[in-house]
Amino acid sequence: MATTVTSETPDTALVTGTHLTEHSVTVAAPPEACYALVADVASWPQVFGPTVHVEVLEESRDERGAGEQLLRIWAIANEQVRTWTSRRTLDPHSRTVTFRQVVPAAPVASMGGTWRIESLEDGTTRVVLLHDYRAVHDDPEAEQLIERAVDRNSVAELAALKNAAELGESADELRFTFSDSVTVAGAAGDVYAFLDRADLWPERLPHVARLALTEDEPGIQHMDMDTRSPDGSLHNTTSVRVCFADRKEIVYKQLRVPVAMRVHTGRWTIEPSGDAETLTVTSWHTVVLDPEGVRSALGPDATLAEARALVRKALGTNSSTTLRHAKQYAEDVHAGT
Repeated sequence: MATTVTSETPDTALVTGTHLTEHSVTVAAPPEACYALVADVASWPQVFGPTVHVEVLEESRDERGAGEQLLRIWAIANEQVRTWTSRRTLDPHSRTVTFRQVVPAAPVASMGGTWRIESLEDGTTRVVLLHDYRAVHDDPEAEQLIERAVDRNSVAELAALKNAAELGESADELRFTFSDSVTVAGAAGDVYAFLDRADLWPERLPHVARLALTEDEPGIQHMDMDTRSPDGSLHNTTSVRVCFADRKEIVYKQLRVPVAMRVHTGRWTIEPSGDAETLTVTSWHTVVLDPEGVRSALGPDATLAEARALVRKALGTNSSTTLRHAKQYAEDVHAGT
């Protein structure tokens, strides 16, 4: 089913300095399913293309799911990763979620809006996404920049929500999470340094043929990487990484993924193990398969179970190799070699 997203900007909004936008899409799925996708921020990086990472800083919700959340969000806007803090109010009864940025990212001076989920008579659902915003100093160039970002991301998010909601129960078959771990007798800072300095991976990791890394601001990395398969072929991926040096953790989202995948997100964690002398370092992956891509890559009769096994093996092999080399690096540093 084709995705059509409508949008409008009321002319009267321009008089006040606060700009208003409205985007909407019709979804062939129940309103409860649409609302659940909006309410479940943990799954946003797997649902919404622009969203890289979300963390719930505070939450107060009742048994019905109504209440408030304080979120920190990292998302791509105008090809740059922006981060901000937002407060949301969730109302499952009216199927609305309102949001307001508490700490906006320049050039945004203020930003807020509402998700509104509406039942239609023909059994479909209308999802409306409203925004209001102002630019710092009401700067016209900044206003145009924000307008483009809001329009692009709203269209992308509504299209993604439509696609996810219309998958229905098959969504559980397409999405899966797995991990690989090693035990390291070394310092967390040394493990983190190995994972953080991805620009050195072509020298350190046998499966990385090329890697271009840029860091526009501390902790926000863009990676363009070529990896070697066992058969010698090269595969290109691009990713955005958010690096938390204070807690020794890195999260990432691939922006260009292999054909069989729709989404690939991941996380590197470094935690104390049961033994006070060692650490547990884990590579987490969450993948959403693309059924058409699976058939294209593996043949028309390929099953999702076969695709899951192949993806698990490919990603797990590479991450396990990285973990082993990170372990060796940290233990060599610890031993003074």
